Amino acid sequence: MTQQSNQRFAILILGALFFVFGFITWANNTLITYLKIACQLTDTQSFFVASAFFSAYFFMAIPSSMILRKTGFKVGMSIGLFTMSIGALLFIPAAYSRTFSLFLIGLFIIGTGLALLQTASNPYVTILGPIESAAKRISIMGICNKVAGIAAIFILGSIALKDVDGVKARLLTLDPIAKAAELDLLSQRVVLPYIIIAICLALLGSIIYFIHLPEISEEASSTEEAVQPTSQTSVFQFPNLIFGVVAIFLYVGVEVISYDTFTAFGEHLGFSLEVAKTFATYTGYALLVGYVIGIFAIPKYLNQSTALRLSCILSILFVSLACFTTGNMAVACFALLGLSNALIWPAVWPLAINGLGKFTKIGSALLIMGIVGGAILPPLYGKFGELLQDKQMAYLLMIPCYLFILWYGWKAKGMLKQA
Repeated sequence: MTQQSNQRFAILILGALFFVFGFITWANNTLITYLKIACQLTDTQSFFVASAFFSAYFFMAIPSSMILRKTGFKVGMSIGLFTMSIGALLFIPAAYSRTFSLFLIGLFIIGTGLALLQTASNPYVTILGPIESAAKRISIMGICNKVAGIAAIFILGSIALKDVDGVKARLLTLDPIAKAAELDLLSQRVVLPYIIIAICLALLGSIIYFIHLPEISEEASSTEEAVQPTSQTSVFQFPNLIFGVVAIFLYVGVEVISYDTFTAFGEHLGFSLEVAKTFATYTGYALLVGYVIGIFAIPKYLNQSTALRLSCILSILFVSLACFTTGNMAVACFALLGLSNALIWPAVWPLAINGLGKFTKIGSALLIMGIVGGAILPPLYGKFGELLQDKQMAYLLMIPCYLFILWYGWKAKGMLKQA
């Protein structure tokens, strides 16, 4: 098999992995609404679903880097998938006991496996070809990710949130014993889906373990623009990486807010839960359009820094409009955040990791730690909304985040040259 064929095959396998990332991550959108009802939670408590899931990235990123140094990319990916399978199986006792804390532990374990997968796969995609076109390859992975996310909302939503408005109405009329029985039945709806997810994860982990994937040298991530990695003695001597971690933290936080809170936003605007439960798919469609634009425009018409700056400006505009409009207009503007968000991750990642050389894996781990923004910002948004008593105005919290990422888009190239 030629090197080009090896790369294409590797990209195909990575596409399957990013499909897994998307399905599991976007399933949280449904789980937040579902567990809020099944476990009788407040808005802020329900957002702990995102906290449990994304906090694993922070705690496990460095250990993931250590594992990858010993196992390499391929075996590390396989271990990550098996770990996720264990977390999915934990949903069975969690559902039968209707124990929210057990659901959170399962989500943390799933996030642990994903942290290992992401620590391996993101730099793998970045350096599996020219760094100048890395955003294009990551955009292809993003399409796989978001197609899976849309599928997760429809599939899991149709099971876990079937006739959800009727369930909510019945719960208001039942005595405590009958209500508990109804909630138990609702809680058990996720048992079969997560058994299937666990089996699929274990199968994919086995396949990746036994197939051949090219092992990429870390030094392949360097470009002519980059400094020589041998001149650096610490990963913390790369300001493009350090500020990139902050940018990833803020970006993941606002992106998670943009789809995990969309159902609650729809209810706040007056839509029924049966209608609002699919609103996050609009964000997914917009993300897909953004990724397609990235594939065709980068680097031919836009470099990665310019794409990042334009994305942030559009995001600030859409957030502002979503805050100060109502009805379908507010829904449309909030959904369009998917379009403007699409190229931020693909642009930040290669800017942050460029020139790291032998520090690529530890740098990747630090960036993965930044994903903890998805654990911190959604509950912060929930608390902000409670304080303001206005879920819509609480989205203004996102604007300073985009402003920082915009600044990073202007300065990242200069940071690399100064390193």
